[in-house]
Amino acid sequence: MDISAWTNFRAVLDGRQSKRAFLVEPVPRDLLENVLRSAAHAPSTRNGQPWQVAVVTEKRKDRLARRLCAEFDRGVTPRPDFEYRSARVDETADGRARQASTGVLLAKGHGGNDRTARRAHLRDNLGFYGAPVEMIFHLPADAMPGQFLEMGFFLQNVMLALVACGLGSCPQFSVAGYPDVIRAELGLDADRLVVCGLAVGYPDESVPVNRFRPGRADLADYVQWHDQPPLATTGPR
Repeated sequence: MDISAWTNFRAVLDGRQSKRAFLVEPVPRDLLENVLRSAAHAPSTRNGQPWQVAVVTEKRKDRLARRLCAEFDRGVTPRPDFEYRSARVDETADGRARQASTGVLLAKGHGGNDRTARRAHLRDNLGFYGAPVEMIFHLPADAMPGQFLEMGFFLQNVMLALVACGLGSCPQFSVAGYPDVIRAELGLDADRLVVCGLAVGYPDESVPVNRFRPGRADLADYVQWHDQPPLATTGPR
């Protein structure tokens, strides 16, 4: 085993966290092209590669952000193209989500229960946190669960490659809450399903929120080892 290769790759894995403050420095297009080209080595069934990405920058990005924020300011209810969470409440996962949400607000200098600050944070999300690049990931309207899995492989490759290039990102389902605005602004066909956004840029590490790291579950909480035969059972089968 090449320990140095693992050490370097682990640093990339551990370095991937959501960034919510960015420098104004633009990201070179050739760098983004290299990231997206390499990310496309993600696996997909029969090499179908169903993912599509709209890369939005400069004035077009600013206009998209304004339109999304305008919907939010008018109180328009988000209507994403697909359900993101099960209606069944997972208490463990819900508890982790609450802790992370509170931690972000505290890192931004607000109280964890400050409803005004929470709303302002949601609006910042739709402004892409000031990132110079916003990526919109989309699939065919009739995409099946397996294609979402394949999109996830691709998206993770993109985020890890960005870390390796000194960039940061923040995946955003909230942006997908206004898919009609996105389709209209970017000229996407009506049959394209908006999966998520991804804010991309050079992270501003002087901003405290970028130093917030939510807790991670212990290995034993999500890994079960099956290395022993099952215990013999007695009685009728």
